[in-house]
Amino acid sequence: MLIPSPDISVFVAAQTVDMRKGCFSLAAVVQQEFELDPKSNHLFVFFGKGGVKVKILHWDRNGFVMTYKCLAEGRFRLPRISGKKYKISLSDLNLLLEGIDLTTKQRLRAI
Repeated sequence: MLIPSPDISVFVAAQTVDMRKGCFSLAAVVQQEFELDPKSNHLFVFFGKGGVKVKILHWDRNGFVMTYKCLAEGRFRLPRISGKKYKISLSDLNLLLEGIDLTTKQRLRAI
């Protein structure tokens, strides 16, 4: 997962999850709650309570890759979504991980 392809789909859990969960527990969430295949070519993003921690799950040919980030200051600014998951672009994920609030900033869209 070091350099994911630009056409990869990114699914974000709308509700926070227990950050003690490992890759197989998060894969079960993807399968049962999201109704998606955790071994597909997608990134699955999970935020912890308080918006300080994030885990990203990805299948890499023969095993799961889990990336974990814990902020030293501040918190991630997440949109409020009713439902179980929402889809964002890879560039939006990068902005979100950099601390950009995607809900209040107007972004330019390609025409």
